[in-house]
Order: sequence, then C-alpha cells, then structure tokens
Amino acid sequence: MKNAISFGTDGVRGRVGIHPFNPDGLRVFGAAIAEWALEKYQKISPRVLIGYDSRISGTEIKQDLIDVLTHFEIEVVDARVLTTPAIYRLISIDTSFDFGIAISASHNPFQDNGIKLFDAKKCKLERDDEVKIETLFDYYFKKQSLLNFVIVGQAVIWENAKQRYTASLIQYFKPNFLSGLTIVLDCANGAASDIAPHIFEKLGANVIKIGALPDGKNINRDCGSLHPKLLQKSVLYAKADIGFAFDGDADRLLVVSKIGQIKDGDDVLMLLLGNPNYSSTKTLVSTITANQGLESELKKLGKNLIRTQVGDKFVAAALDENNLLLGGETSGHVIMKDYMPTGDGIFVALKLLEAVILNKNWDLKTFEKYPQVSINIPVKNKRDLTQKPYSEIIQKCRESIQDGRIVVRYSGTENLLRILTEASTDAMANSVAKNLANFLQEALSN
Repeated sequence: MKNAISFGTDGVRGRVGIHPFNPDGLRVFGAAIAEWALEKYQKISPRVLIGYDSRISGTEIKQDLIDVLTHFEIEVVDARVLTTPAIYRLISIDTSFDFGIAISASHNPFQDNGIKLFDAKKCKLERDDEVKIETLFDYYFKKQSLLNFVIVGQAVIWENAKQRYTASLIQYFKPNFLSGLTIVLDCANGAASDIAPHIFEKLGANVIKIGALPDGKNINRDCGSLHPKLLQKSVLYAKADIGFAFDGDADRLLVVSKIGQIKDGDDVLMLLLGNPNYSSTKTLVSTITANQGLESELKKLGKNLIRTQVGDKFVAAALDENNLLLGGETSGHVIMKDYMPTGDGIFVALKLLEAVILNKNWDLKTFEKYPQVSINIPVKNKRDLTQKPYSEIIQKCRESIQDGRIVVRYSGTENLLRILTEASTDAMANSVAKNLANFLQEALSN
C-alpha cells in the first residue's frame, strides 16, 4: 500500500519530508508505537527512552513523536544526542524502561532518517511486534481524525544519560589500559562525536579526533566507516598505533592498522578471538557476505562459521538460537552476546584493543582473503530475483565463476541491489561482477 510502512533489517528508514518521515506520517507512526506499547507492556504509562543522532532532522522527528506518545500517556525520557547502542544499553540496565526509540538512519546521508525500536528485555523487536505496528499505522493513517488533539505532555530530559552509559561501559576494562597509545577516532560527524573520544581518553589514550564536528548535514559525508580512506591517511600521518571509524550512530566500526591496512568486520571477528573472553569460542556467526577466507581460517583453528542473511538482527537471532557469544557482519556490526545482544562500535573497539595489546598484534594480522568485488545498483522496484529472466542471468554467471561465490540481494535499508562476487583471482571476481551488474541492470530497467 502506498501509505503503509514496512520494517526493514534495521527499523524503518526513509527520506525526510517524504512519507512516513513527514508531519502526518510521524504523527501516525507515534500513535502506532504508543498503541503497540500499551498493549504489549500492559501498563497505563509504559516508559520509553528516546535518543537521536546528529542529523538536522533529528530534533524535529523526536518532537513529533513525543507529542503523540505523551498524548497516549507514554512516559518519555529524552536522552538527546546519543549512539544507538547506548540507548539500548541504558534501557537494558535501568529496569524502569520498557522500550527505546533510536532516531537514526545509521550510515545513510543526512537527508535520510530512521526509527529503530528496542524492547528493554529482548532488544530487537520480534516480527510479530513489527507487524502489529505496521497494522496500527495503517489503521491510524485511515483514521487521522482520531489524532486531532491539543498537545499537553512533554518529555523528561535525562541530563546525565551519556555519563550513565560511559560508566556502564568502562567497568568492563582495566583503568588506563590504553595509556601510552595514540588512537585516531573517526566519528562520522555522528552521535559518537563527543562520547567516543571521551571514553577512550578516560581509559588513558591519546585521542586524535576526525569527523567529530557535526553540523547536522555532514554525518557520514566522506568520513566514518563508509569512507575509511580518511582514517587511513590520518593514522599514517599521525604515526598512530591504530584507528577506528564508526558510522553515524556508532553501531558498526572499521579498523585501520598502524601500517595503514583497512580491516573490516570479518577481520574484527578474527582479531577478537585473540581476546581471552572469546578465545575458546568454537563457533562464530556471520552472514552470506563474509569472506570465504574467514571460514577457511576458522576451519584451520578447529572452529565453525554459521552464515545468516545480511542484517545484524539475523546474526543476533542465530547467536541466540545456538547459545553463542560472538558474531558480526563484514560491514562492521559486531555482537558480543555477553555484553548485549546488539552491536556497539565503541565497546567492540575496546575489546579488540585488549586482544591487540595482549598479543602485540599491531599489524592486525588476521587471514588471507579471497578476492571480492561489490557493486551496488540503484533500483526503483525490488523485483523477485528468483523469477526469470533474473534467476537465469544469476545462474549463468554462477556457472562461469571458479572456486568462488556470487551473492545477489536487495539492501534491507536502501533501494539498492547488491552484488558480491568472490573468486580465486581479482580478475575473475571483477569480470563476473561487472558482467552480472550489466546484465541485471538492463533486465531490471525493462
């Protein structure tokens, strides 16, 4: 339906000013969330923590939601600018909260925004919860006259939310364990711009900040985990020990070694196995896009890899189903189940540093990677790739690749078709990826 909403792999995301991220859509969205919360938590006034990243649209979206939530007598606590992982961390340790709302479009440009919902006990919403909210959205969209009301409520500001999160995180680490280290942090001009450098400095590091001057429009722009070249140059120029790049809401990270090598989420998983907390882990979880080299290296170590669909919620589900501790995505979402069931880029970076310091692995040596090529194709409509002619095109290219893999999927957060090829040589991976992209682009345009 034209005016419906649909949860993707990480909440609901879209362009600001366009349904549902316009005043009418947000009012309806707020009503759907409120009605769902009242039914789910069976309370007169369920309590929610709301926070947002540095996008210029964040405060307005927050206020639109607060106006409606308080009308339904939801008790709203405003954490203001805060990373998405910090929002879940706070509602998981403060039992007065029932759920959380993070207003963020993660790694997307500032023109986009999103709404992510967390249950205080289970973290990611169950699919039944998402369907309930989608259904309620449709109901209230058709009955908008029910939402004509005088605004009477307001949120309570949580002045020390950042301090509470910081205290809950640093308790896991020895005081000043980063003393003597020079670390570059690229905060993507996002929600981590203040809090990440503060935490690293509190643990003793000499921090060089880049991408830490948000102006509402520069989030993820030529910086952060999507653009690690800036971090790479900064680490080499400063002769730093290591560098970390977060995305706009700091739930993912990439790493740069002291010699300038960029390390992705696959590398992070392997490096974390050098941390005593995870060295005995026999099975890791990643996705269908994880490099085959990771799986091969794990086999050499007598360990296994479970692959899931792309999306950290699928990784989290597999960890839960198999009672495992460690999993992640190539993009840099890494989950440590003994900390919390969703990714926290800041915490992961610190745990990785524990391993690197212990093993003196400052070159961040991990495993030999199979050559991979990724191509993104913008699409207007996400057609069924299991149908002809798309399935035939994909199968033909699969047959042409030797000792490798092809993964073709739609993005769960953007209107993109993502193609990944993996082969024994760069030339083969490039050739197959380009041919497949050209064939599919032509077929999808018809």
